[in-house]
Amino acid sequence: MAVLLIGIAVVAYLCGCFNGAVIVSKYILRNDVRRHGSGNAGLTNFYRTFGGPLTLVVILTDVIKAVVAILVSVFLMGRFAGPEWVVLGKYWAGVFCLLGHMFPCMFKFKGGKGILSGGTIALMMDWRIALVVWGGFLVLAILTRWVSLGSIWAGASFPFATWFVYHDAAVTLLAIFIGALVVWKHRGNLKRILRGEESKFSLHRKKT
Repeated sequence: MAVLLIGIAVVAYLCGCFNGAVIVSKYILRNDVRRHGSGNAGLTNFYRTFGGPLTLVVILTDVIKAVVAILVSVFLMGRFAGPEWVVLGKYWAGVFCLLGHMFPCMFKFKGGKGILSGGTIALMMDWRIALVVWGGFLVLAILTRWVSLGSIWAGASFPFATWFVYHDAAVTLLAIFIGALVVWKHRGNLKRILRGEESKFSLHRKKT
């Protein structure tokens, strides 16, 4: 089991390292997104900085890598450990996929905040969990235009939704870690929200 968990962790982490915002901005646009705006290697900062159809490439990259990480864990756990371990394996993979996204070894450990990949992970877990996470995210982001506030809700609500669905201590512990990572990554946003200084999302990208 230890070897299996290590293997899933490595695969999921490497999947997470494929940061769409960095790859597109640095290697296609030749203009690293981390040098602009908030400095974050994420979808929101990419769209605010560059906009355009390449935003779709960023979205697809961050979604697909999370899907691949979870599907690999489902296959390996189902085949070598048994179906009763599949859910735990999905959360285990989710942890390391997010760690790869946030701290990618190939990009000097400077990555994004994990919302798009994290939201995809929630979708891969259970529709009820996704409903809580995405529903609250969309409501808060639309009403306040603070994407970060919706993101903080997503991270904070994920463990509670997980416990409601699975009632499993080990799975919930991993969910707490995932949620804590997301909230911790948004600690600067939270401070700016409390000070009334947080930027609000607009469909019109920032002019440079």
